[in-house]
Amino acid sequence: MNDFKNDSTARHGVRVAGLLMAMVLTACGGGGGNPGAVSGGTGSGSGSTGTGGTGGTGGTTTPAAPTVSVGFTNAAGASTNALSGATLLTVNATVLDADKKPVPNAIVTFATDNTLAVFSPTAATALTDVNGVAKVSMRAASLASGGAGTVTATSSVAGTTVSGTANYSVGTTTLTFGTLSASPASIQAYGSTVLSVDVLNGSSKYTDQQVNVSFSSACVTAGKATLAATVPTNNGTVQTVYRDKGCANNDIITVTAAGIAKSASATLAIAPPAAASVQFVGATPTAQSIVVRGNGGNGRTETAILTYKVVDIFGNPLAGQRVDFTPVPAGADVVINKASDTTDATGSVVTTVNSGATAMSFRVQATLRGTGTNGGSDISTLSDSIVVTTGLPVQRAFSLSSGTFNVNGDIDSPQATTLQVMLADAFSNPVPDGTPVVFQTNMGAVGTSDKGGCNTTNGLCTVFLRTQNPRVATPGLPLSPCNAVTPDATRPGLATICASSTDGTNTVYARTAIFFSGGFVKNVYMDGSAVPLDLSKTVDLGSISGSATKVFSLQLNDVNNNPMPFGSQVEITSMLNGNAAPVVPATVPNIAPHSTTNVDDPTGLTVGSGPQGYTHVFSISSTSSTNCAPAQASFNVTVTSPSGSVTSIPFKLSFTCP
Repeated sequence: MNDFKNDSTARHGVRVAGLLMAMVLTACGGGGGNPGAVSGGTGSGSGSTGTGGTGGTGGTTTPAAPTVSVGFTNAAGASTNALSGATLLTVNATVLDADKKPVPNAIVTFATDNTLAVFSPTAATALTDVNGVAKVSMRAASLASGGAGTVTATSSVAGTTVSGTANYSVGTTTLTFGTLSASPASIQAYGSTVLSVDVLNGSSKYTDQQVNVSFSSACVTAGKATLAATVPTNNGTVQTVYRDKGCANNDIITVTAAGIAKSASATLAIAPPAAASVQFVGATPTAQSIVVRGNGGNGRTETAILTYKVVDIFGNPLAGQRVDFTPVPAGADVVINKASDTTDATGSVVTTVNSGATAMSFRVQATLRGTGTNGGSDISTLSDSIVVTTGLPVQRAFSLSSGTFNVNGDIDSPQATTLQVMLADAFSNPVPDGTPVVFQTNMGAVGTSDKGGCNTTNGLCTVFLRTQNPRVATPGLPLSPCNAVTPDATRPGLATICASSTDGTNTVYARTAIFFSGGFVKNVYMDGSAVPLDLSKTVDLGSISGSATKVFSLQLNDVNNNPMPFGSQVEITSMLNGNAAPVVPATVPNIAPHSTTNVDDPTGLTVGSGPQGYTHVFSISSTSSTNCAPAQASFNVTVTSPSGSVTSIPFKLSFTCP
């Protein structure tokens, strides 16, 4: 019994001891109790507090962590988180390590909503000082910014990234403009003035930050003045230069800025520019030529439109200027339809003038009344000379010419030669463009299918003559203004071409005659003989000394005793026992019809009945002129027409010794 009691007592003591031990362990935090909390450091100024480490579970403790705390101070150093356009804040970030000691030279990066606030420096980074504090300045993003935001400061301490935040408010800044002034307050035309205005915060200049001020005016918008569009303030004041470019009126200048609710305006008095000159711009028609009254039509006009321009001393156009118009000479037989007019926005003014019954020349003077100074004349100018003409071609100024007078008429050619007419009026001025000219011919064809002739440009026009049937003229056909007065030439192979122009009452004309030359030589006259050579046998030139040179001439004619075609080649061929110098000329030239007295008559009215061909000169010598030996030379005179027709005439010449 005693052993049992002692054993039970012992076991009871052990249980009591175990219970006591458990209570002690529980009181000491052992086992599975809750961890305790550890507080972080506190930032300077108004702001938040960073968070330190927390106790672990299972009987272990977590070490404390670095902290960043954020606060704000104003310019006086007082703690505040109220930001406005007129009040800047300094953001202070305090960096502490795990032992709550300041961390110097740590890089701190700041961030916030940039629509509310912006940092300076703009990189938004700073180094902590010996107290572990990094600072940046913060201002409102704009004068109109308003609301609340958060600044976050982030740094790295011993490889651990830590951050802290603090909230702030942004209040809108109420700014106003002072009085907009101009110095001087009024300017002369093309002068300048300095515009100035203050930006105020209450009654004081606002200098915390620059404000971009915009300038505008009606004259600037119209391009009649220059002014900087936007200018930043300097110490609360903004200035810019206004320069006139011909506004010619009072101008209202207005200033505005973002964040400033009410604009400011000022009126600038600007003197209008004075007229410096009136200029003649031009006339329509551009040739400054009109026709006598009643002679209009066919591109002619009886009215001239004159344009002038009034400008100031800088050459800029002036609107609203009255201009008076008078003819020079004063008694000119013309009618000015507008005696005065007012310049438009481009400085231009227009008047018209009608011709009278007299052919003449005149000018129109444009005058700015009341512009004379110190007894001088009013500002004025004269137009270019305007000619009043009949505008109709006159007979004495009607010319007709041919490119070639001796064409190859025995072949068909659509452009055998050109015919050109030139027409002028009574003043010897070219007739108006578009004046029609009609052509007629009694051989071949002339003109074009649509007009039968041509219309003038600058008083002339050109058509082609075609060689085709008929190649024999019928007297009096076709009937033309030319043969209605004088019959056409009747010489065989000579075509008569008539060119004419009429206005229905007055008809002017001119004629020319053109040989339809044959391609073969049929009539040859040697050394001026009136009797042609007999081409059916060899032409004997007789004999000369072997040391001499035989020079002879041949006039070459076609079957009608007309010239060979222009450009026909003349040469010596098949030469035997002799030498030939080059033929002079070597080709048939352009040969106009000529009278019996050998005077050119392109009209063909006085053409003679005799041969009309051209004379060529030939020179033949012996091949042994220094070693005399009797010999007989033989050769051909060969003529080749442009169409390829060939005529060869045989000749012989004897050489004798003394």
